[in-house]
Amino acid sequence: MTRQSTMRAGVLETHNAPLRISNISTPEIGPREVLVRVRASGVNPLDTKIHAGAAAHSRHPLPAIPGIDLAGIVEQAGREVSRFKAGDEVYGMTGGVGGVQGSLAEFAAVDADLLALKPANISMREAAALPLIFITAWEGLIDRAGLKAGQKVLIHGGAGGVGHVAIQIARAFGAEVFATGSASQRATIESFGAAFIDRDTTVETYVGEHTGGRGFDIVYDTVGGKVLDASFAAVRRFGHVVSALGWGTHALAPLSFRAATYSGVFTLLPLLSGEGRAHHGEIMAEATRLAEAGKLVPLLDARRFTMESVGEAYALIRDHAAKGKLVVDI
Repeated sequence: MTRQSTMRAGVLETHNAPLRISNISTPEIGPREVLVRVRASGVNPLDTKIHAGAAAHSRHPLPAIPGIDLAGIVEQAGREVSRFKAGDEVYGMTGGVGGVQGSLAEFAAVDADLLALKPANISMREAAALPLIFITAWEGLIDRAGLKAGQKVLIHGGAGGVGHVAIQIARAFGAEVFATGSASQRATIESFGAAFIDRDTTVETYVGEHTGGRGFDIVYDTVGGKVLDASFAAVRRFGHVVSALGWGTHALAPLSFRAATYSGVFTLLPLLSGEGRAHHGEIMAEATRLAEAGKLVPLLDARRFTMESVGEAYALIRDHAAKGKLVVDI
């Protein structure tokens, strides 16, 4: 196979500026990396913050190629890689932060530990929509909270990226799932199998209605702020609260009075630190298992974008106008 020496890539040179579409050298791979021909790049709210230079916890030194999630085809495998070979369809959360090349390019050199084989029954676009949100949902529910069959689980923000995937994971594990959202999101939340709770309902009301006043075994907050405070009041005794958005100042007394516990989820840590990368590949393999079993379907916005129009996707996310996950075709 003849290796392509150059590739097209979207380069961010100045924060909040349009990407410059450039021809640059195709990256060389290390012994534990694979060269992936990128077919689709998922767009996350975090991508817009990195683009704006507003994510202090995930800075991407400029000039940089953004894009956290990808789906594509292995072109070449490093000499120490045994799990993947040329032609394999793969996906994962692979870069776009901390100086690691992102997925808005024709090719990416990717740490093989971060990847899994793409589900055979979903498209490249659907696959690219999953990594960050699935890993975030899985780490919260499974790794941190130890989800078990029969538990009552409350997902705050059930129609969002992490939220709608968390619903599906919890149901796949046999939990009874409830999710908050706006009235306009009711049909979406119910379509994934969760009981809908209007986000304007008081904590006391929905805890009384759905748990007899006992509280939920697990509460996953994907919203932050006052919703995290409400989570501390919604969890049962000895229950567990998880949040992917722990910003702000919060009173822990309601949690302590229930002898409940709290965990934060920082999905980028293995990518930024190098620690735990193999576990991310393992989590993506679980996503493949669930998707191929028909238990995981990403909510995808039908609008299509290219590297040249990725700014339009960023604008939709900033304006809260996306109707599901946005994906860029590469």
